[in-house]
Amino acid sequence: MKYYLSDRCALKWLGTPSVYDIANDELYEMDDNAFEFLQKCALPDGCDGDSIDNEFLDYCLSEDILTTKTVRVKRPPLIKSCVPSLRYLELQITDRCNLKCKHCYIGKPENNELSLDEIKDILNEFQEMQGLRLLITGGEPLMHKDFETINALLLDYNFRKILFTNGLLLKNEILKGLNVNEIQFSIDGMKYGHEALRGEGTYNIAMQRIKDTLDAGIAVSIATMVHMENLDEFDEMDILFRSMGIKDWTVDVPSVSGYLKENAVFQVAPEIAGKYLNYGFGDGLHGGGEGFACGLHLMSVTANGNICKCAFYSHDPAGHIKDGLKNTWADIKPLRLEDLECWDLSCKFINSCRGGCRYRAEIGGGALKKDLYKCYGHDIIKSSGHGARG
Repeated sequence: MKYYLSDRCALKWLGTPSVYDIANDELYEMDDNAFEFLQKCALPDGCDGDSIDNEFLDYCLSEDILTTKTVRVKRPPLIKSCVPSLRYLELQITDRCNLKCKHCYIGKPENNELSLDEIKDILNEFQEMQGLRLLITGGEPLMHKDFETINALLLDYNFRKILFTNGLLLKNEILKGLNVNEIQFSIDGMKYGHEALRGEGTYNIAMQRIKDTLDAGIAVSIATMVHMENLDEFDEMDILFRSMGIKDWTVDVPSVSGYLKENAVFQVAPEIAGKYLNYGFGDGLHGGGEGFACGLHLMSVTANGNICKCAFYSHDPAGHIKDGLKNTWADIKPLRLEDLECWDLSCKFINSCRGGCRYRAEIGGGALKKDLYKCYGHDIIKSSGHGARG
């Protein structure tokens, strides 16, 4: 019997040998013996099961990591990743947008776009660095003048591709040809709350595009921002999104930058907004690591070619794409939880919270300060502001 690595799986050398199920978004860590076996199964001729125990073989078959059907997939060479590894790349291909959302952190677009050659180089290097998830963002990425060509390029890469969109331009003819594994829609409330930020007539179109995407068999995630006009809509959103079969629902508070600076009426204080961070479900689009603050495995490329530790830090880039992803990644030093002001062994939330959003904390007082939104969300700061409790 011959066994083959599934065409939806990719071997990744992320410090720990792993196999990544791109379709189901599952990462499995392996010991050296199991990884060596799967490397043989990834060869065009497959492998037999003589060198591995039956229990592991049966597990791989049950998880669809292995198949007995011949697989012909071009697989890139395995190269050990940096430590920590770059697993999640936010790629802002354009800053152009068809909306002017009142909370947008980018603010007025400068009509920047990455060229096709720049995008190819970025994708090639991200794959070489053993990347897991490519987050294709904007602006509105569908407005890139060469989006059709970019979409065709995605077929050549063995990482998960996630398209971020407001949904308005996602017509069925585009949807049917998309080479992505997931689409994340921005839905900022029910009809009233969503349109308060994004404009009249946007909600019904976006919700229809979500239904079309689910019908097309593409996974859907939703991102929602907490603002003053949607505070009474979260229970209704929770019921709706669960009933629709949404993969992940991420709830966050927009940082005060871009258009939100001039639309202060939508800003929500930490003591009010914090509790809404307890809404949402799923695993999210990028994870962390024990002992480290937010962003351990994440980096962003903006539409002007700058590289930042996340998109909120576009004003303070760590490098430029001409320097290469790997070189810039080496210059971004991970932040340990023990270095944060909120480090306290009596806080039972520190490892799950990971200090919250570092950008929100920074604009609230400093890079090592507390993210008060997270603190209020966990109720470790009383509304009177008298510090933390265990």
